[in-house]
Amino acid sequence: MRIAICTDAWFPQVNGVVRTLATTVDCLTRLGHEVELVTPAQFRTVPLPGYSEIRLALAPRQGTRRTLNAFAPDIVHIATEGPIGWSARSWCRSHGVAFTTAFHTRFPDYAALRTGIDARHFWPLMHRFHGPARAVLVSTPTLGAELEAQGLPQWRLWSRGIDRDLFHPLHQPLDELQGLPGPIMLNVGRVAVEKNLSAFLDTDVAGTKVVVGDGPDIAMLRARYPAVRFLGSLSGERLARAYCSADVFVFPSLTDTFGLVLIEALACGLPVAAYPVPGPLDVIGRDGRGPAGNTSRLWPMRVGVLDADLARAIEGALDCDRMGAAVYGASFSWDAATGQFVSALGSVMAKPELLAA
Repeated sequence: MRIAICTDAWFPQVNGVVRTLATTVDCLTRLGHEVELVTPAQFRTVPLPGYSEIRLALAPRQGTRRTLNAFAPDIVHIATEGPIGWSARSWCRSHGVAFTTAFHTRFPDYAALRTGIDARHFWPLMHRFHGPARAVLVSTPTLGAELEAQGLPQWRLWSRGIDRDLFHPLHQPLDELQGLPGPIMLNVGRVAVEKNLSAFLDTDVAGTKVVVGDGPDIAMLRARYPAVRFLGSLSGERLARAYCSADVFVFPSLTDTFGLVLIEALACGLPVAAYPVPGPLDVIGRDGRGPAGNTSRLWPMRVGVLDADLARAIEGALDCDRMGAAVYGASFSWDAATGQFVSALGSVMAKPELLAA
């Protein structure tokens, strides 16, 4: 297939969306598909207000159209609901080209946190954006059911994977984390309000709390929590070494659609403590042995603990089986995830009657 992927999230941003897209492009190319990207790197950009490390393409409509006209894709995948996403959506509709979208981010929930406006008021915009898509790709069945309840029934599963050569339990400890009072409790991700980090940092548990990542709240949190170790952004082997240096991975987010860091941590042998909400429920499962609806993935030992009391979750996760966590985390394959992506796009191409709808 000739696949155009249009995204407002791209390097130098460091997040799960960018890692997912970049890895998927690599896998698609290896499989012989022709891939064209439309990203902010092709345009002048402006910083997102209140989130300066995210830069949005400035007036990308004409540039997006030129790229898509020149490439003449069989199908377009639109990854984000930003300026590039809307421009690509417009081109597809005006040219009668089938397109899929992805629901990577709970935009209504994030917008509600930042504006104080009820999330329900943002769902009509989501329905307008994703409604004409032939398929909306989601990382978990739970999220798919949520979209269906919101009037978007055309969801297809597109899971996530890990780099098995990088994320494994055999790395040496990270120098910065050696000799700290244990247990070491680690969080990795954007340092922003939607990640609910204060719930973790306020938890009254013994040991050392470590945060890896950057974001708009980092200066405020450094000042508020001087005992917490903030390491900034890490990637590659240093990130894997950080996972291997910790005793428990703490994931306090209530709004993530999946949480790629969950399976990275697990693959490094790091048990997970989290709330029993979508994302952790789909990865860790209510009893810590994988999602209950997928009996093929149920694990013989607990790899994490989900609890409404995060302190109890942390204490329980410290007793989980590290090798079992590593084997379970390694079961998430990018090849399998890319197969789901190709299948979703192929099913759209196989139904020409939809193109005339």
